[in-house]
Amino acid sequence: LRRLEREMQEFKDEMRRYRQKEEKDRKALHSEMQEFKDEMREFKEKMDKLWERQDEENRRKNKEWSNLAKKMGTIVEDLIAPALRPVLKKYFNCEVTMEGQRMFRRKRGEDFEIDAIAACSGKVFMIEVRATPRSNDIKEILGKSERFFEFFPEYKKKELIVIFGSITFPENIIKHATRKGVYVMGWREWEYMDILNFDEINK
Repeated sequence: LRRLEREMQEFKDEMRRYRQKEEKDRKALHSEMQEFKDEMREFKEKMDKLWERQDEENRRKNKEWSNLAKKMGTIVEDLIAPALRPVLKKYFNCEVTMEGQRMFRRKRGEDFEIDAIAACSGKVFMIEVRATPRSNDIKEILGKSERFFEFFPEYKKKELIVIFGSITFPENIIKHATRKGVYVMGWREWEYMDILNFDEINK
């Protein structure tokens, strides 16, 4: 009986030591996990700050580049043209088959020039760019679009889509263009060139 009691006591002691070790290991693991979480949080905070500084730097560079393009009169070449294909692909599912800048035609002694033209299956885009957009530009651009096929008859079988491009747009001009069915293309938060009223026109 005493032997059995001794063995039982030894078993209890062994189980107690096991539970103590298990609890110690659990606390150690919890502590290590907490340290890891703290390190990851600190790393994430540092990366967030780094990306934030990078975004600010990119926006600053985009502003400087845009101001330079505006002064040099190269908004079409430097800002609109590089973004045109990805923008048309994104919003119109358009694989551009033809793209041109400063497209000039003369007919019966009359000159007609478009800042940029892009075409894909079933659609042709007339892009007119202004350094400082104004409301009356929209009327002028729409008037120009009415004569587009007269000077570019090879696109008559395609749907004509008009895009008004610039660096930035005041909200009132975006709303006016939307009412007239004209897409506006400019910087979105100084991060990338984008169609700024696509959803509003296609509601």
